[in-house]
Amino acid sequence: MEESNLSEAVESSAASTSGSSRKKLSMPVRYLINAVLVAVFIVVGELMIGSGTITRYQTTVLEQVGIYILMAVSLNIATGYLGQLPLGHAGFMSVGGYSCALFIMHMQGTLGLTVRDFVTGSPAAVVLFCAGLLFGGVMAAICGLIIGIPALRLKGDYLAIITLGFAEIIRVVMLNIDGVLGFELTGGARGLTGIPSYTNFLNTFLVVVISLFLIHTMMKSRHGRAILAIRDNEIAAEASGVHTTYYKTLAFVVSAFFAGIAGGLYAGCIGVMAPAKFGFMKSIEILVMVVLGGMGSMLGSVLSATVLTILPEALRAFADYRMVVYAVVLIIVMIFRPQGLLGTYDFSLTGTLERVINGELPWRKPKKEVDEND
Repeated sequence: MEESNLSEAVESSAASTSGSSRKKLSMPVRYLINAVLVAVFIVVGELMIGSGTITRYQTTVLEQVGIYILMAVSLNIATGYLGQLPLGHAGFMSVGGYSCALFIMHMQGTLGLTVRDFVTGSPAAVVLFCAGLLFGGVMAAICGLIIGIPALRLKGDYLAIITLGFAEIIRVVMLNIDGVLGFELTGGARGLTGIPSYTNFLNTFLVVVISLFLIHTMMKSRHGRAILAIRDNEIAAEASGVHTTYYKTLAFVVSAFFAGIAGGLYAGCIGVMAPAKFGFMKSIEILVMVVLGGMGSMLGSVLSATVLTILPEALRAFADYRMVVYAVVLIIVMIFRPQGLLGTYDFSLTGTLERVINGELPWRKPKKEVDEND
């Protein structure tokens, strides 16, 4: 009996020793690996575009992939992480797009910049581009704050209806504000034209990568944990001292801010901003990307936004049937994977490398592995 107890103690001690000796990558090494991969992706993309391997049309599609990735991940903050159901995300996108485009167009004339300056990436054009995106994001965030304070008092279907109503109000304002002001601002139904082509593959994916990093960092912080606690159980979170009203509004405003930045990129990519582009179906399209990828999964939003942006373009040759195929794919996924492609799972490359280094199965986490390592 004593010998068996002794052997169990030895095995337990060995297990704890092996667990404590697991090799782990330091945070600087993690960031360096991810930065190198991002740099490789952008450099390879730029080389393929410069050599003509990727055509101008395909480049535009890739830019839109980046824009919709940012839209899906930003909506995931309010839908997947916070657990609410807003249906007015296209409204924030339009506010950011119009604000960014008008700011850049006005300052372009004041600074004397030409289209060539944006193409070559002159310092003044880069600064104006960054300032325009921030201005568009801030304007969308202000709208998100104004809408979020009353809207977040509601839940479920009621929240969806009121946010949809606000999005329609924004669209109608963009449509009719010129007649109220007495001078041309948004272009009305004709749309805002003459927007310089300040969006390209390089700055689109740089903005997307920085935005995803900021969102990921926020969700791993104390504020992100509070937002997730509200999603899991709002009553318990409030009883534990979480200021639920503050954090719900914060998540909604941050979501609107990044949607505004995506709208600014969209304006420079398309070149024309028209209210008809930001109707009810645009919000539904973005929500489908979030639900399909998995609510609460950043990687899921990235994958679904990529697939659902490229798929309609890839099926353009089958013009009569491509939307049918698009709908069938969505229905099949919802039947066999109702929680989305990835559910709440988020892939970590550096975490996978750690498991490979320690001789573990790369697709299976150790039982005692701490989630914050990802």
